[in-house]
Amino acid sequence: MHLLRPLLRKSSWTWILLVAALGILTARVAHAEAWLVVEADTGKVLEAQNATYPWYPASVTKMMTAYVTLKAVKEGRITMDTLFTVSSVAASQSPSKMGFRPGTQVTVQNALAMMLVKSANDMAVVLAEGVGGSIDGFSAMMNQNAQRLGMTQTSYVNPNGLPADGQITSARDLAILARAIIHDLPEYEYFYHIPSIRFGRKVTNNFNHLIGRYPGADGFKTGFICASGYNLVGSATHNGKRLIAVVLGSTSGHMRAVRAAQLLERGFANNTLSWLRPSLGIVDNLVPIDASPPNLRDEMCGGKRHKPASDEDEDTVATNSGSASSSSSGESAMTFFAAGLQPPMPKPSDMLAGPAEASEPMVVYTGPTRTGAALTAAVNADSEKQTSRHRGKKTRLAAKPDAAVEPKGPESKPDATSAAKPAAARHANAKPDAAAKPAEKPIAAADKPTAKPAKPKAVAKPAPKPKSATSDARPADQTPGAPHT
Repeated sequence: MHLLRPLLRKSSWTWILLVAALGILTARVAHAEAWLVVEADTGKVLEAQNATYPWYPASVTKMMTAYVTLKAVKEGRITMDTLFTVSSVAASQSPSKMGFRPGTQVTVQNALAMMLVKSANDMAVVLAEGVGGSIDGFSAMMNQNAQRLGMTQTSYVNPNGLPADGQITSARDLAILARAIIHDLPEYEYFYHIPSIRFGRKVTNNFNHLIGRYPGADGFKTGFICASGYNLVGSATHNGKRLIAVVLGSTSGHMRAVRAAQLLERGFANNTLSWLRPSLGIVDNLVPIDASPPNLRDEMCGGKRHKPASDEDEDTVATNSGSASSSSSGESAMTFFAAGLQPPMPKPSDMLAGPAEASEPMVVYTGPTRTGAALTAAVNADSEKQTSRHRGKKTRLAAKPDAAVEPKGPESKPDATSAAKPAAARHANAKPDAAAKPAEKPIAAADKPTAKPAKPKAVAKPAPKPKSATSDARPADQTPGAPHT
């Protein structure tokens, strides 16, 4: 500082500019994401930013829920065919969820697939109560495994990642967990990269946009609550080398996938240029930061956002596309150089913009494990329940034609299927039957009024829009029905 004093005496403007620069730097640090790239085999850190800063995990919590459950399967304490029952506690969880009524039974295999693909919060509680006896008992098992693995910055209080003060992790710890899944549970790892599931008539694609879009993508899980932003733990394998990328606090579901793809691209490109980069050590040796997790609620779900953010929210993609494009251009250039003047791969933003590769959804259902005609009957029964619930809802809406019902947007259409069946589908005990093809989406009563309402005498003022989910009182941190992942 004493070296700057002569310069500061000459011009007060120098001091002003210095303070402004420090302010900008501080603001950038305060709003920065956390990310990390490591080699799956060695744990070597290739790139890191805020990797040991505490963070709210959101639904990436379900990686540990699946890990504890699959360890119980591997140790013979339960099987994939073990039936667990949906309790009232499980049924009361906030969306995203399957929405089964209390008393419904689900196998461990089906519950795992629903939890990891749809990010179903109710299925996470079903598994927790079935394996650990209660949410508290299972959370203790989660914490025991975290301590054993060296996840020193992690604590769990629930199995699904819904907002809770004590639910904390870091990019470092999530990379450690991802490595443990790869090394400890290779025979069950397919659960972490199932492209899609089909329950009854409905097909749900994996919220991890790397799956089926980024070459070699093979894991793991997404997460979102207002306080954490958009999180993603992903992995990919190129030429026998597997990398793990962790992104925390991104601005949208699309941008977290783009950021992860960018990190993976740099990691794979740097394999031939590692001698140019200083060693960052092993992920387990990264020094934790003693701080409170950042709360991104205002940034993610308040202020300029006109509605609470959800996993499918693309509002911020346009505002960030410039920086993403320029960054990915640099990565493509590095890939071009590192590959020995080979044609560069498409930009990560371009790879992730299109639809996922067509694949056969894994069939999931309620009740005990079934095959053949029994499986077809179970799928048809679940389809009929879906249709009955929809008809009941349509009837209730039609009974109130004058009610102000806000039309809903169209649901996402299921991906086209192909003959290529993923590894996960081979473990579904049977091939999907032709009789259980998804039917065309019926038109909701809100989209097709059943009667012409009488002309009012005066124009009524529209009802005020609901406020954004910025209050801690709403446990899901999002609009009802919006995906929570």
